[in-house]
Amino acid sequence: MDSHRSSRSRYATIRGLRYHLREWGPADAPAARRLVMLHGWMDVSASFQFVVDALDADWHVIAPDWRGFGLSERTPGDCYWFPDYIADLEYILDAVQADAPVRLVGHSMGGNVAMLYAGVRPARVDCLVNLEGVGLHASSAEQAPRRFGQWLDELKAGASLRDYADLDEVAKRLRQNNPRLLPDRAAFLARHWAEPDGAGRFRVAGDPAHRIVNPMLYRIEEAMACWRAIRCPALMVLGTESDVLKHVAGDRERAQVELARRFGAVPGVEQATIKGAGHMLHHDQPDAVARLIADFLARRR
Repeated sequence: MDSHRSSRSRYATIRGLRYHLREWGPADAPAARRLVMLHGWMDVSASFQFVVDALDADWHVIAPDWRGFGLSERTPGDCYWFPDYIADLEYILDAVQADAPVRLVGHSMGGNVAMLYAGVRPARVDCLVNLEGVGLHASSAEQAPRRFGQWLDELKAGASLRDYADLDEVAKRLRQNNPRLLPDRAAFLARHWAEPDGAGRFRVAGDPAHRIVNPMLYRIEEAMACWRAIRCPALMVLGTESDVLKHVAGDRERAQVELARRFGAVPGVEQATIKGAGHMLHHDQPDAVARLIADFLARRR
């Protein structure tokens, strides 16, 4: 029997795309009891189900499927990049929050989007919780020719995602990606992470174009300039078993120094860790994540 808190779907036209928004809890909750949750790369809004289950029932949680993921439409072209996510978030908040400051929770890519947005629109973000969104390896201008060439090659080759015989195979793959993921949670996520392909099999509910390298270099100093403009309370959360540091620098020691530099750019930032959790900490330890979020928001309200 499914013991998860029920969600509902609604759709909004966001910058010309049909966007899917998943919601839990009372729609008439006051702004102070509303959270907007932003999922990571190759993930979906239902990924936050276990955290929502652990929150008090009076929270109104809104989680979009980013463009090209889940039940949201794909971009008309074949490239996805951060400016589109930031603009999409602006229009999503127009649709669901009007002018009221928002409380953002973002995981991984969603955490990075939330951080950038909070610096670009500091008056619009009331509180920010970043789960494992640490940015990428810093790049240099000299990498541009090779990156553009790689992008062109991958555009011509096209991108694809593997398919699966059934949802059990999807759940098995999710557990291979994250051995800490419990079987019942994997089975739940499989129903949202994959979709029928019309030929009796299942495919990932995402645009294969997400696999094509981005032609734009990641400029950490520009990202940090946005982070320095954040004016809301911010909490950065990492899992103790996470491998996220590999996205920051080549070796762990240098990565830890670089991570401290990056987080230090956020004024008044708080930091926390969750034991027994990897990068998908909201799947591994959702009760602990929910407690951190609720306690932080209560203290910094």
